[in-house]
Amino acid sequence: MAEQAFYLDGQQLAKICKNTLPNQNDGLLLARLQALNPDYPIRLAKTGEEWYRLGGIVDMTGNRVATDLVEWTERTYIGCGKNLQTLINYACGQRLIATRQTGNTLHFVVQTGNKAGQFVQIDIDKTHEMSDRLLVSPDCLPEDLEEFIDPLDPDCIETFAIGTARYSYRRKTDVAVFMGEINKYHPEEHPVQRFMDDWDRSSAGQKAVFSNDWIVRPFRHTGRFGEQIINIEIINTPQKNMPQLDDVSGKKGLPLHNLLSRFDRQVGYPFAWFFYMVKGKRVPPHSGVAVFRDISGDFSYLPERDVAVLKDWVNTPYNV
Repeated sequence: MAEQAFYLDGQQLAKICKNTLPNQNDGLLLARLQALNPDYPIRLAKTGEEWYRLGGIVDMTGNRVATDLVEWTERTYIGCGKNLQTLINYACGQRLIATRQTGNTLHFVVQTGNKAGQFVQIDIDKTHEMSDRLLVSPDCLPEDLEEFIDPLDPDCIETFAIGTARYSYRRKTDVAVFMGEINKYHPEEHPVQRFMDDWDRSSAGQKAVFSNDWIVRPFRHTGRFGEQIINIEIINTPQKNMPQLDDVSGKKGLPLHNLLSRFDRQVGYPFAWFFYMVKGKRVPPHSGVAVFRDISGDFSYLPERDVAVLKDWVNTPYNV
């Protein structure tokens, strides 16, 4: 099953993004992705929060001058003999406009097996370019190149769209393969790997599909000695109508069991409260210890598989 999903390579995905015009619900993009992988369903798991970044440069009529403001500035600064005032005079004379890119990242998933980590995630950016400000404000001239590129007090103008929205391919992550690489560099089990393993051996893994509720964010950072380190974060996909577990302090037996059951029903699968607690979302971190004390006494309302997961967490806590 996994072999078919791997057919979605970056070059094909980038071409689809380039040749697909965004619509309101991204249905055309999804249909074209699905056509490449007809035997295995692809779905949009999450639309990320809107982000912003520097765009390019246009003139007063909206005609394109440069696609990359930073690259244009550095190149033109050199062309101006590395004289900031000459660059300022040129930009003012041309009455150039800086643009901004706003967008969302769309997270698509393809399930490739029954275990938590057996899915491929495709991240695609949906961006809009908008006019933002005068490149140089006559009333507040930049004092250095950094302020020229990103001024503290920009001279904003009435917003208008530059061209149409577009898709751009960001990355494809085979989660099982990626976790295999991360695990090579961790002598102890990586928290995200443990999260997925706990899912597989719990009631949640018997009743629900991991990627319906959780996806990943791979990232890279620089270590103390300049080395490049890859890592991964778990992201929750539901964005609204999420339950909140009431404070369990002082509760035990049936009242505590009812609180947990209500939360699980609202999320949609058993033992959900545990994973939201480990993630630090909507479930207080002391809940696990309270439940474990409860079931270690006179009460027994968790399946043995969930008791085993909870016991391991109490003995060796972790979070993601």
